[in-house]
Amino acid sequence: MISELAYIGKGAKLGKNVTVEPFAYIADDVVIGDDCYIYAHATLLDGTRLGNRNKVHQGAVIGTEPQDLKYKGDKTEVIIGDDNDIRENVVIARATNTGHATRIGNNCHLMDGVHICHGAELKDFVMVGLKSIIGGNVKIESYNVLSNAVILYEDVHIGNWTLILSGTRLRKDVPPYIMVKGNPAAYHGVNSVILQKNTFQPMDEKTLRHVMNAYLILYHSNISPQDAAIRIKSEIESCPEVENIINFITQSKLIV
Repeated sequence: MISELAYIGKGAKLGKNVTVEPFAYIADDVVIGDDCYIYAHATLLDGTRLGNRNKVHQGAVIGTEPQDLKYKGDKTEVIIGDDNDIRENVVIARATNTGHATRIGNNCHLMDGVHICHGAELKDFVMVGLKSIIGGNVKIESYNVLSNAVILYEDVHIGNWTLILSGTRLRKDVPPYIMVKGNPAAYHGVNSVILQKNTFQPMDEKTLRHVMNAYLILYHSNISPQDAAIRIKSEIESCPEVENIINFITQSKLIV
């Protein structure tokens, strides 16, 4: 059902079974996939690309110009996958430069008042809590939870399966599988409950011990992250999760 009271640009492309409620605004250069639901007063601006089965709630704005002084009017995009829930008053800005895009993967949940800045990338199954801000060019891997009022500053990289607790301010990268808290943000233990009890990729006891031992070396040995990576590689039995930690440490410029 598409309301006669909604504005839909002549060039907009809507898939099958799309619902658009009254007073929604959909600009010309917008693509919406099948079975999406666009609620009243939602705004989809030029450059917005929605996959299938997404919900865009009241007051959300997708595809706004980036709040970046380097932006010079380039034609950029917001590319959103499938099965995402974009709640009230969420703002998602386009990327700054031609050829780049702000990207949201699949099955993400963005709660009320979340702001996603230019060029950020959220992969799959990311939950972002109330009033959180994702800075420009931030990269968030899959299966992450950001609690309420979290701020990620520009260029931060978040590994997979992390928990960022409420009110945290992050200027450094966060390795996978851990919890982070505070301002300045600090290591708050391994995210063991979610790692073991999730329905996607539950972690067995042996692997969890390897992950915990890796972080004992990184955070409690009083050595550099680079030296910690060497020790982890030499002292802990190799498995995909440990290799993920080592790769993250060695590739990051600055970690929590």
